[in-house]
Amino acid sequence: MNIVSRGGSLVFAWMCMTGEENPFYEYYDEILDICREYDVTISLGDACRPGCLADASDAAQISELIELGNLTKRAWEKDVQVMVEGPGHMAMNEIAANMIMEKKICHGAPFYVLGPLVTDIAPGYDHITSAIGGAIAAASGADFLCYVTPAEHLRLPDVDDVKEGIIASKIAAHAADIAKGVKGARDIDDKMAAARHKMDWDEMFEIALDGEKARRFFEQTPPADRHTCSMCGKMCAVRTTNMILEGKEVKFCSEK
Repeated sequence: MNIVSRGGSLVFAWMCMTGEENPFYEYYDEILDICREYDVTISLGDACRPGCLADASDAAQISELIELGNLTKRAWEKDVQVMVEGPGHMAMNEIAANMIMEKKICHGAPFYVLGPLVTDIAPGYDHITSAIGGAIAAASGADFLCYVTPAEHLRLPDVDDVKEGIIASKIAAHAADIAKGVKGARDIDDKMAAARHKMDWDEMFEIALDGEKARRFFEQTPPADRHTCSMCGKMCAVRTTNMILEGKEVKFCSEK
């Protein structure tokens, strides 16, 4: 797909039309001096990031990554902090290796990723394809996740799109924290499990990442027994087990 970075494409077009070097690269040292004076952290973008699965881990991406590693060292030599931008679109089986490679080539600098999106066929659902890749990336060493909305590749996102994208990204980040064994990361999940065991719906909604949506779903079809959801009703496994362990009789239907 060639260049899919908006800024990268503009700089590329300008370079081709003028025959001049990338000014951000040509005057990088001067830019670093300004950043150091005003204590600015610089973000090193990846104009050659993959915009589809077929472009992932190709020569352009890796060559640029090597240069980003050099730019990282030059920034540090001038006492300027950096973060490095990563892909993009990438098959699930390539993500972990890319995170390790980036960390090594860029000397452990903070790394943030746009997804990666793990398939190219889900416009309208790219907050999900992004969250799948983001969870793997974060568990494999990525430091920041850039959220993707359902509107990605289609239109500007609205407020609802932004909310859906942020929540999907937060789920990915939280899942990765659990996988990495971050201290305290699973505490809230254990609280949710305890609330479900007690069938304490108000506590579940309080704990939930999006309690408003959870409550709305729960109340759309009021269950006959308010202690259960409408998926299983009185056949709820948790309800049944709790009642038996409490010495209560379980009835699933009215006898004639």
